[in-house]
Amino acid sequence: MARILVFGGHGKVALLLEPLLTARGDQVTAVIRDAGQIEDVRATGADPVVFDVESASREAMAALIAGHDAVVWSAGAGGGSAERTRAVDLDAAVRSMAAAADAGVDRYVMVSYFGSSPEHGIPASDSFFAYAEAKAAADEALRATGLEWTVLAPSRLTLEEPAGRIDATSEVSGSVSRADVAHVIAQALVEPATVRRTIRFNAGEVPVDEALHAV
Repeated sequence: MARILVFGGHGKVALLLEPLLTARGDQVTAVIRDAGQIEDVRATGADPVVFDVESASREAMAALIAGHDAVVWSAGAGGGSAERTRAVDLDAAVRSMAAAADAGVDRYVMVSYFGSSPEHGIPASDSFFAYAEAKAAADEALRATGLEWTVLAPSRLTLEEPAGRIDATSEVSGSVSRADVAHVIAQALVEPATVRRTIRFNAGEVPVDEALHAV
């Protein structure tokens, strides 16, 4: 049994991840920003905590993270202003990394996206630019820490049923179901081969556990 803290606990992927974790016996704390999301989270078996990552200090984050075995960052501004995107997807994410280190919690899994890179190629005129910049910088910041990090970078997300199989070798972005992304996060938390690895993946033919063991 592991104690897992999930930032962005009411997100579409997180709501699929949490029941996977609780079903295997993990104790899950789901960090949400709206008290109206509490019952949705409780239905997954996770324990909801209302907490504003955008305004929270590093010290407050460390207090929240303390006592857990791993952190999953699945939070995001969800579009909107470039300023809020930077505040959540970059600044808050980076504070959470420092807070995890302060709390002595080394395992940290970042949910990113397939094209995340300083060379993402998104023009500044594109509405996606602020997100691409923030995610690239957050991923780079995580790789520079001493944490036992993993960056998971799924391709375009779909609502298809889980297949339990992925392709973690392709250099070309395709698509993958949110349910399979949840499966990948859950498996990454227990697969030592994923530590300090960036794993870009699509839907594929290799069982998730095999694909992650081989990265």
